[in-house]
This record gives sequence, structure tokens and C-alpha cells, in this order.
Amino acid sequence: MIEETFYVKYMKRFLDIILSGLALIVLSPVYLVVAILVRTKLGSPVIFIQKRPGKDNKIFNMYKFRTMTDKRDEQGDLLPDDERLTSFGKMLRSTSLDELPELWNIFKGDMSIVGPRPLLIEYLDIYTDDQIKRHLVRPGLTGLAQVNGRNAISWNEKFQFDIDYIESISLLLDIKIVFLTIKKVLIKEGISSDTSVTIEKFNGEN
Repeated sequence: MIEETFYVKYMKRFLDIILSGLALIVLSPVYLVVAILVRTKLGSPVIFIQKRPGKDNKIFNMYKFRTMTDKRDEQGDLLPDDERLTSFGKMLRSTSLDELPELWNIFKGDMSIVGPRPLLIEYLDIYTDDQIKRHLVRPGLTGLAQVNGRNAISWNEKFQFDIDYIESISLLLDIKIVFLTIKKVLIKEGISSDTSVTIEKFNGEN
């Protein structure tokens, strides 16, 4: 399924370590400012931690800046996402600043700069044989699906882009995806689906 090129076997991970390490240093002032704003506007904890499946279905803790409040109803249950997502949280998502802590995941080896986005653990049991192939590689901070619609395309389209990516990984493709990602972030395209503040839940449809 995956062509074991020199880039795939050695260079991709090497670049992940170097680039994520440099980014963590260079962007440290941004981390500090965002962390202070999140603590002030949304409270603690500043970092949202969620378990996600990575390469070979290995579970890891993914880190993001929190974008929602902990508002609950009278029964103590969390309110729907659209009621907990503040304007500040929307700004963090639209600029992808909430994703910055994932650079630590990349540096550690849980993730890659480019690859299929890490989804929920509960989806592992309902993937088709083709969809599960997305876990043959490390999940990415960005990916082919993200530059072709992000949260505004269907699940079928996302999975097809993921499969297309793992079948054609190359340095040039990764560079292209990174630059297209920067463009998408700048124009704030594809942040939400048509019916959700982020993306609809995947229910196993083919």
C-alpha cells in the first residue's frame, strides 16, 4: 500500500522533528499569549487533551488549546457544542491557533506535519477495510483532505483523500499541502460543515 521510499522511511520523520522543534521555539511567544487569553476567557485547563488513534491504531494524547466553555444544563450535562463555542473559540479555530500544541505531538512522534487528521477512537470499530488504511501512517497536523475542503466536505471524500495521500506520499506533495494549508488558513475556508460548528459525527456510512 505504501511505497517505502527514502523520504517515507527516513526523511519525513527527520523533517518532522527539525521543523516542529524550530516551530516550538519560534512560536513560544505566541503560545504564551494564546495560553493567557484562553485562561482569561475560557478558564482552566488551558490545554484540551483527547485520546486519538495514530499510526497502527496506537492511542496517544492529542493536545490542543481549548475553544469551548464548560457550561452545563440544570442536570449537569454539557451544553451542545454550538452553545459552548464562544466567539473567541471560533477565532482560535478559524486561524488554527488551537492546533498549535499539536506541534509537541509531532516532535514526540505521535503525529506528522502532513498526514490524515487524527479522528475519534470510537470510529475504529466502524471503518471499512479501505478507511482503516488511513492508520498506516502517522496522523497529520494537516492533510490532503484539509486542503480540499477541510470540514466542509463529506466523510466519503475525506477518506478518499486520505487513501490517495498514503498511496502517493512524497516530499513535493507534502510541501504542496503545507503551502495550500497556509492559504486555507489565511482565507478561513472550510472551518465548519453546513450543519455543524465543526464536523458531523461519523456513523459508519460507506
